[in-house]
Amino acid sequence: VQLQASGGGLVQAGGSLRLSCAASGRTIRSYVMGWFRQATGKEREFVAGISRSGGSAVYADSVKGRFAISRDNAKNMVYLQMNSLKPEDTAVYYCAAALSLGTLPSMYAYWGQGTQVTVSS
Repeated sequence: VQLQASGGGLVQAGGSLRLSCAASGRTIRSYVMGWFRQATGKEREFVAGISRSGGSAVYADSVKGRFAISRDNAKNMVYLQMNSLKPEDTAVYYCAAALSLGTLPSMYAYWGQGTQVTVSS
């Protein structure tokens, strides 16, 4: 499955962005989907993950209550709604697909190219 993330940009602290991840090649119904981010000089970290049906989701503590992951299997799309953004949310955001829901990047076999999110203070 090929993944392409979009929707990043420059936003002020407290603002919102909605990231999209478009999948092609295979239906995402077969996969758990996740969002990760990587800030300059830091390791890639888990942000959010969602089950195949969309019935359950997990979040990193740092984004809980501010971010929401969702999916539309019919459209082969995954979304990350980001509210109350903080400067520390600045990073390249990646969508990824896996067979099992988890927080480790190594569990995800397919990755999109990333989209830059910059939050100014």
